Amino acid sequence: MPNVVHFEICVDDLPAAVRFYANVFGWKIERSEEGANYWLITTGDDTDAGISGALTERFDDLNPTINTIDVESLDRSARKIVEEGGKILAPKVMVIGTGHVQYCQDPEGNTFGIVEFEEPSPPENS
Repeated sequence: MPNVVHFEICVDDLPAAVRFYANVFGWKIERSEEGANYWLITTGDDTDAGISGALTERFDDLNPTINTIDVESLDRSARKIVEEGGKILAPKVMVIGTGHVQYCQDPEGNTFGIVEFEEPSPPENS
């Protein structure tokens, strides 16, 4: 069954938001290697699992937090979203080391993401 596996908090002032969330909740927040304006959030540890997240620049004033849902097939899920009255907001994007991500809206206008994780590579024979 698809589960929420990631969240993004959209902000106007990234450095201030990094300080706020790190100081208030003790989250580990590090700049992503993939993009200077994307900060990865770790909310748990080995003894207390959490959901991974990120801080990113605001791109939608009506949806300041975006949940991302793990799906088996991005393409199949995108078709179902449209069939059920939702919208695809952006083309799918490859995130190296993760898989493909796509942003969508439900019929009420709520933005969410879907992700299809890539299969782990088999170990190389040595």
